[in-house]
Amino acid sequence: KDVDGFHPMNAGLLARRGCEPYFVPCTPWGCIVLLERSGVPISGKRAVVLGRSNIVGLPMALLLQERNATVTVVHSRTENAEELMREADILVAAIGKPEMVNASMLKEGVAVIDVGINKKDDPSAPRGYRLVGDVDFESAKEKAGWLTPVPGGVGPMTIAILLENTVKAAERALTGTVAV
Repeated sequence: KDVDGFHPMNAGLLARRGCEPYFVPCTPWGCIVLLERSGVPISGKRAVVLGRSNIVGLPMALLLQERNATVTVVHSRTENAEELMREADILVAAIGKPEMVNASMLKEGVAVIDVGINKKDDPSAPRGYRLVGDVDFESAKEKAGWLTPVPGGVGPMTIAILLENTVKAAERALTGTVAV
């Protein structure tokens, strides 16, 4: 079963209005749950998704759009990327570049979801490195109204959604409901 939500059938159903996929990709769905449960408004807001991967960027953009956000996807070929980022009420960073996003790129009060997980050399750390996100947390926390940490932010939500999808798959298997 596709509890990760990556099967082309699920991707297609996610992209079609009025259709519900059997499973939504875990990380983007976890981000939506974090926003909604934290009381961050989505409808009518400007959202910028940094990254266009099939695993996070694209489904994240679709889920935000489904909730009536105006979504801009920023990627390596986007001109005026920083200008677009500064207009965001919600910023999702999923680009795989350690601490690339800093306070100068953010609008005051923005909600920032840092999906990135990167190793950064740190001789003072027990393993010689530390985990950081795509957002420079220390810089961004001065400007963001809401900010997920790395580690400990999106990762645990991804695991929780994966477990939720696994339970759904088991229930569907027991009841004979079709699931991709």
